[in-house]
Amino acid sequence: MKYTVIGAGGMGVQFGVLLQEAAGCDVDFIDAWDENIAAIRAQNGAYVSQDGQGRHLVPIDIHYPEEYDGDPDVWIVFVKQQQLPGMLERCAPLFRGHQSVFSAMNGHGHFEQLNRYFPADRIYGGTALIGAYVYGPGDFNFTGDAHAKAMNLCAYDGHTPESDPVERAIVEDFRAATLNPTVVPDFEGMCLAKIVFNSVLNTLCTMYRIRFGEFAAHPSAQTLTERLVDEAYSAAEAAGITLLGTRESEVDTIMRTAGVAHPKHYPSMYQDLTRCRPTEVDYINGYLAQLGREHGRPCPLHAFLTDEVHLAEHAYAIHHPTTSR
Repeated sequence: MKYTVIGAGGMGVQFGVLLQEAAGCDVDFIDAWDENIAAIRAQNGAYVSQDGQGRHLVPIDIHYPEEYDGDPDVWIVFVKQQQLPGMLERCAPLFRGHQSVFSAMNGHGHFEQLNRYFPADRIYGGTALIGAYVYGPGDFNFTGDAHAKAMNLCAYDGHTPESDPVERAIVEDFRAATLNPTVVPDFEGMCLAKIVFNSVLNTLCTMYRIRFGEFAAHPSAQTLTERLVDEAYSAAEAAGITLLGTRESEVDTIMRTAGVAHPKHYPSMYQDLTRCRPTEVDYINGYLAQLGREHGRPCPLHAFLTDEVHLAEHAYAIHHPTTSR
């Protein structure tokens, strides 16, 4: 199938490049970051590294939304939550009735946004334990080798691949691209489990500006993870949401991802903080705190961490006033 990636940042480039290089798919890219587009066009592609090694140039086609005239079978969306409404509005003239859309963005709210432009039976979601880092415009690093990548995938309306040739094709292409998808039956439980995952690693590693492995190595990491996971699962249970796995399996996934699969990874939230961009903490810990409030199961730890990350944003901007992007 033909894919077009909306958002040529770390994750968007990784998905697109792997589909292009490993699965042999036709892939285009759309972005709105001027410096990124200029660099990729000037160097005739994107520079790609794997765990900081083997940097090489991969030819890719990149466009602004207003100049793109392609007609993909599937759109892949990786845009920051705050930027998504504007980007979808710019891309809306490109959307067609026969097209589908996939996203594995962090946080809560993007599928509701996508549903404004695509019917529910054309939307596919994922949660990816796949790392990427943006060195700068047109220069990207992927973390974790082909065996370390893992993701869950589910149709937004809950239908199964057996009844949907598009979903089967996406799964086959993602497998060929070494993204290692697992099809799961519960869309809401899948998405919330990833929010819980991000609410620990993304937030704590951002606040203290450390890699996943540096967090996992600290004696308090297990206890901090257990407390945050327990609070989030309690809120989900009060809301009537059944997450994938148990508290224990979620803690194990977080600790194994941090200490074994992706120890060198800095989360995307950290990358936003150190470039003086707003983080997505309101869509992660902030969402869990809101969920708890709405269902009578307060999440004081998640509410506290939301405020702490906003304070870190404020402090970093004071001490690095010229940092951007």
